[in-house]
Amino acid sequence: MSLHDDAVLVLKEYGGQEELRQLYLDHLDAHPDGMYKPCGAGHLTSSALVVDPEGGRVLLTLHRKLGMWLQMGGHCEPGDATVEAAALREATEESGIAGLSLLPGGPVRLDRHPIPAPCHWHLDVQYAALAPAGAVAEISEESLDLRWFAYEEVAGVADTSVVRLLESTLARL
Repeated sequence: MSLHDDAVLVLKEYGGQEELRQLYLDHLDAHPDGMYKPCGAGHLTSSALVVDPEGGRVLLTLHRKLGMWLQMGGHCEPGDATVEAAALREATEESGIAGLSLLPGGPVRLDRHPIPAPCHWHLDVQYAALAPAGAVAEISEESLDLRWFAYEEVAGVADTSVVRLLESTLARL
């Protein structure tokens, strides 16, 4: 199964945000290249909010290009077998934490946001990743900073998309 086919299957099984879910499916139907960055009409991305439920905290990265505190994530790559695998790869690369596991049940949320040209939209499929006990984060070259925040601190440092992702993650935990 191709990554494109996997994304369609994941989105068809996703049980929320019906209008946005359908927009993603329509995009993939119209754009066979819609999984990857070169698609000028926009492309799917995959991300994961790294959580430490025992510590009541989340790991956020200060994005190098955007200067915003965000969850780990980014572009799908040809070597990614699934959208879920892309989210786990990105979370592991950007957090430096080995042994992350995605919260069962598929994506936690979808988030569509504009990005600068030549592409115009990121259609983000958002997961939650559980950090193993004693996890130590290590900053990557993609970040300006990497920091754990208590759940109640997130609204003060991140935008509403991250706050909604945290809320949906906590509801699933």
